[in-house]
Amino acid sequence: MTTTARAHTNIALVKYWGKRNAALMLPQTDSLSLTLDEFYTTTTVEFDPTLSKDHFYLDGKLVADQQAHKVVKFMDLVRQMSGRADFANIASVNNVPIAAGLASSASAFAALAGAAAKDAGMDLSLKDLSRLARRGSGSATRSIFGGLVEWHRGTDDLTSFAEPVQEVPKFGIAMLAIMVDTSQKKVSSRGGMQLVVETSPYYPAWRQVVKDDMVAIKKAIATGDLKTIGHIAQQNALRMHALNLAADPGFTYFNGQTILAMQTIDRLREEGLNCYYTMDAGPNVKVIFDPKDQDDLLKALSPVFGAERLVVAKPGPGIEYLADPVMKF
Repeated sequence: MTTTARAHTNIALVKYWGKRNAALMLPQTDSLSLTLDEFYTTTTVEFDPTLSKDHFYLDGKLVADQQAHKVVKFMDLVRQMSGRADFANIASVNNVPIAAGLASSASAFAALAGAAAKDAGMDLSLKDLSRLARRGSGSATRSIFGGLVEWHRGTDDLTSFAEPVQEVPKFGIAMLAIMVDTSQKKVSSRGGMQLVVETSPYYPAWRQVVKDDMVAIKKAIATGDLKTIGHIAQQNALRMHALNLAADPGFTYFNGQTILAMQTIDRLREEGLNCYYTMDAGPNVKVIFDPKDQDDLLKALSPVFGAERLVVAKPGPGIEYLADPVMKF
């Protein structure tokens, strides 16, 4: 038996940026994201009693044991929870650049959680599947669901999970990724946020910022107020990155093209386009916009960054199970 699952990336509009329990992946704050249709991971899992260890293939290539340790650790958790002792073949195909600030770990561990749990015989609700996915990558908890998704920080493993706010948004919202640099980043998300929690003097204020932003953005979602949603998301991103600059040592994920993209979006908004930017742990800029303005936005951005570096995404679906495996083992 093999099981194949597909999960899409999500980009946080209100970010959590910091864990209070690294082992359980419990976040410091709530967060809210948009799942995207264009970026996703497809993963096949096959438990096999003849194997003496897990074998992990990424984009068709066998990954060395030391590079696969996060996947193996997650599979150990699935074995512990399911009672299934066998090792497994795991194959993942990414339709998203890895470690470039485009939430590849979110889609990767959400897809792995879905495929591994089902192949191990676990019958999990989507809520419990989001709890499991969280143990691989915090943001993966949100990729179990489509559309606009809230992750409750909770107080323990049972109460930290995601749930949809609007699985199919009732108003026009889309996101454009400006791919300024898809190479692997030098500071990992986990390392960066840990340093920030431990050393950034502004972190206590950040918790209150997120608390207030969560209340405001959910009100804006309920009324379909894209202008307010975009403004909150842009300010939240800027304040998150300010934490990085204030850490010790300070660091940034921005490069020159990131700054250019931010300035360009601000200018286009001043000229009348309803568009806003957000950035995660990487240099690439994501633009929140009204779908009716897509042609005008592409026309304005293509001469600056090149049409080939612009990827438009719409709200994406939650986890899906597919009939065909990504690899024959």
